[in-house]
Amino acid sequence: KVMGKGGYKVIDQGAMYFVSFAVVGWVDVFARKEYRNVVIESLKYCQEKKGLVIYAWCVMSNHIHLIISAKESNVSDVLGDFKKFTSKQILKAIIEHPGESRREWMLEIFKKAGASNSRNMNYQFWQQNNHPIELFNNEMMDEKLEYIHNNPVESGIVEKEEEYLYSSAGDYAGENGMVELKLIEY
Repeated sequence: KVMGKGGYKVIDQGAMYFVSFAVVGWVDVFARKEYRNVVIESLKYCQEKKGLVIYAWCVMSNHIHLIISAKESNVSDVLGDFKKFTSKQILKAIIEHPGESRREWMLEIFKKAGASNSRNMNYQFWQQNNHPIELFNNEMMDEKLEYIHNNPVESGIVEKEEEYLYSSAGDYAGENGMVELKLIEY
């Protein structure tokens, strides 16, 4: 772990990392399946086109947890591209969703965050920090894998980790999930 100006930073671009990132204001955007699916499709695209390797993942109502590395790419660049793309796609989906009762409220929060952003964006969807933690031993990998998969259980969404569709827990229980994984093996 290395602290930088914005918090934790990715130092070894080829290492395995646990990353978490949240929606601005912890808005429960991913309560809607359509928006969760944008994240899933974006993860698949980054795997196919950008060399993202996913070992574990979970999409909660307002944040995402991943254990990842990158084949040839820079982990920081892949995450940056992922966040930039999903921001645009989810904002577009919110604006265009005919039944989105929370549209004005969410867009106002994202607009305020964007106005305070030094990059002068109209809207900001994701919080700035990814909080990457390099997983350099089996104990750390086990701890983060358990944390990711137990998140929906702790939140009261499901009773068993593998029941939650928007995570890799099912893959680790022998089922095929929504995203192709490289299972952590010791």
